[in-house]
Amino acid sequence: MHPRILIVEDDHALRDALRRGLLDEDFTPVPAADGASALRLATADIAAAVLDIGLPDADGRDVCHALRANGFRAPVVFLTARHGLTDRLSGFSAGGDDYLAKPFHLAELVARLRAALKRAASPPLAATGDLVLDAVHHHMRVHGRPVALSPTEFRLLAVLVAANGTLVRRRDLVRAGWPEGAHVSDNTLDQYLTRLRRKLREAGSGLTVGTARGVGHRLS
Repeated sequence: MHPRILIVEDDHALRDALRRGLLDEDFTPVPAADGASALRLATADIAAAVLDIGLPDADGRDVCHALRANGFRAPVVFLTARHGLTDRLSGFSAGGDDYLAKPFHLAELVARLRAALKRAASPPLAATGDLVLDAVHHHMRVHGRPVALSPTEFRLLAVLVAANGTLVRRRDLVRAGWPEGAHVSDNTLDQYLTRLRRKLREAGSGLTVGTARGVGHRLS
């Protein structure tokens, strides 16, 4: 069965080109022209979404936030004409998994979709102690209680969990947390790790993200 990909793009010509291109790559495209249609069509059988930020009825980031609030856990790849770092980070914060600036090549979009689908297919991970990562529902459980994570927070925590208490170098965290080629400053990584520490603490976990200054981090 070919993965169903939701395409949310208001430009008819681009939407049709993406539809035809994804069909050729063995995907099943599900086109939508606006945010309202996206919310209606984002059913459980959608494997991933390609979401334009500049929609006529809403900002795509708000649409993504609403999708996540409705329980949509499939990967979301943003499309936008905006190239700034702040724009990319705001997309990740809204619940996006990847970010592709216009104009782009279809081959790159397909590669990013396949990478996102591969990450999403990873099995659940568990840490010894009070923390369980649920890759199906994209959250962590502490003492059995679910705690929401953004996609980037989830990917960072998954790497730390898989390391089983050993040190993970900062560059490896960046590679795991963000798409290849993304510009991620030290401050950006630190902000996400601070959020993880806060969520672990507020959930009552006995685990935290430790730091070996200038080298890396471990879950301990």
